[in-house]
Amino acid sequence: MGETNQSSNSEFLLLGLSRQPQQQQQLLFVLFLSRYLATVLGNLLILLAISTDSRLHIPVSFFLCNLSFVDICFSSTTVPKMLANHILRKQTIPFSRCLTQMYFVFTFMDMDNFLLAVMAYDRFVAVCHPLHY
Repeated sequence: MGETNQSSNSEFLLLGLSRQPQQQQQLLFVLFLSRYLATVLGNLLILLAISTDSRLHIPVSFFLCNLSFVDICFSSTTVPKMLANHILRKQTIPFSRCLTQMYFVFTFMDMDNFLLAVMAYDRFVAVCHPLHY
């Protein structure tokens, strides 16, 4: 009988953002690392401020605290792997790891949207029905 092709590819090829010289690659790495650290640090400061100040233990701050935590998780699903791949000059990602990363990105994105909708409804109730709030 005829032979069939038995090859299978279980990895995705990551092309990256730039194929320019090393100087531009380092600039992109520093840019993404600084943005990631600013995001995590800012959200951690929000979490710390809300948890330490007893005057901020109100529903709006509770939702803001949860939103900050979800934002930390959301940004931590993709950026550290991207930075590690950039440092190691690795341009592939296994299918299972990609699927897991996509799952968490979509989960945290949905949680982010849900929290924003709940916060909007909370403000609606506070403005339109102040005596019931």
